[in-house]
Amino acid sequence: MSPEETKQLFNQRLGRYQAAIALEPTDRIPIATGSNYFAEIYSGNTQQQTLYDPQKWLEAEEIFIRDFPEIDVLRNNRIYGPLYDAIDCKTYRLPGRDLPPDTQFQFVEKEYMKPDEYDILIDDPKRFLFDCFLPRVLGEFAEKGTPRSYIAFLKAGMAQMMMGQVMRNRAVYLEQTHGMPQPMTGAFLAPFDVIADAMRGLTGIMTDLYRCPEKLKAACEVVVHEIANFALATADPFRRYPIFVPTHKAMFLSPEQFDEFYWPSFKKTIEILIEAGYTVRAYLEGDWSAHLHRLRELPKGKVVCDIDSQGDIFTAKEILGGYQCIAGGVKDSQLILGTPQQMRSHVKLLCETVGKDGGFMISGGCNFPYTTKAENLRALIDAVLEFGVYDSSISPQPRKPDPQRQAVPGLEPQQMLTPWASKLSELGGVQGDEALIRTSWEQLESMAYNWMWQWVM
Repeated sequence: MSPEETKQLFNQRLGRYQAAIALEPTDRIPIATGSNYFAEIYSGNTQQQTLYDPQKWLEAEEIFIRDFPEIDVLRNNRIYGPLYDAIDCKTYRLPGRDLPPDTQFQFVEKEYMKPDEYDILIDDPKRFLFDCFLPRVLGEFAEKGTPRSYIAFLKAGMAQMMMGQVMRNRAVYLEQTHGMPQPMTGAFLAPFDVIADAMRGLTGIMTDLYRCPEKLKAACEVVVHEIANFALATADPFRRYPIFVPTHKAMFLSPEQFDEFYWPSFKKTIEILIEAGYTVRAYLEGDWSAHLHRLRELPKGKVVCDIDSQGDIFTAKEILGGYQCIAGGVKDSQLILGTPQQMRSHVKLLCETVGKDGGFMISGGCNFPYTTKAENLRALIDAVLEFGVYDSSISPQPRKPDPQRQAVPGLEPQQMLTPWASKLSELGGVQGDEALIRTSWEQLESMAYNWMWQWVM
């Protein structure tokens, strides 16, 4: 393709994707899964190569695009093995290092926060990170002040820069060479999940619901601003793509518990990001049927709701149709164990029901799994092209990129370990343009502070 043809293809895909999110007319149903694990290993790569060899990962995705060019988006952000090695991250087990090379990475959930540490988290999040949390989840930080710990943090900073460069280069290459957008950029967790996943663990958080409910809710409120600032720092600066949020523990909560503990701080975080000009792509993991109605409280057409394999896409359509974009409809078992004929029939049903009137993206249960059968994915795509066309004369164009930074109502400023005022006092003033020095200082402070919060993800 010529550069102009590639640009047109990119705009066509991105315009279709953005229009579906906004509940606007588009030519056909987008084929837009958030996480395409199948693409990573389709070429024969191991999962270790995906996490450790950026070139092999890119080559795998180019082969996938060649064979499945009708796909509308392809995920970017992934774990980068060298970064996790440099700091000895304890919350993940990686393929090729802790697991066989062809095994999916695993999250290691433990009690990394003690129940009596809620007050520290609420009163001083920075102290909590340094004194309580990070020494437990980062092995190289366990013995603070040693030469090895200093070098480890230096290596981790370098690895973070390498990861950022890898992800940026990949995104630009796929856009300019293959006309391929991303499904999302940037990430965050619901405040409840921040505490439940990486800090207290499932057992701890479920007991906290009864033993210290008010402290848990107060901690969630504190985390709102920390995680919202993190999300904005990692998001697409041009606001083209949604910000990603997986939801992990909502499936374990009753409707009453969800309404009291999970939803208030989660809703507030999403509203902050929407106010900042972004949309959100939420993996509603497990069965969210009892909670779906809450998503109607958010501004219309601002959240992509990925319905997991345990959920019911038809119930989601009844509750959210016309309010938020719905993604999913194809269960993991259908992609892995089904036949092309079964896939064609099922996708036809989805197009005629869930896809009616738009606001729908076809996907797996939050992903296309690693063990997807290629013939089933091909049958899915062909069925969408046959049954999922609305009006081929419609050609939605992407929104105009908006790189303007703006103050966000309701969002507390980004915290910093050493605010500029403190540094300026140490310097005893400056002789030149203070703004030039301050801008770089605060940018680096913000990057470092967000780096610490990424380990709750």
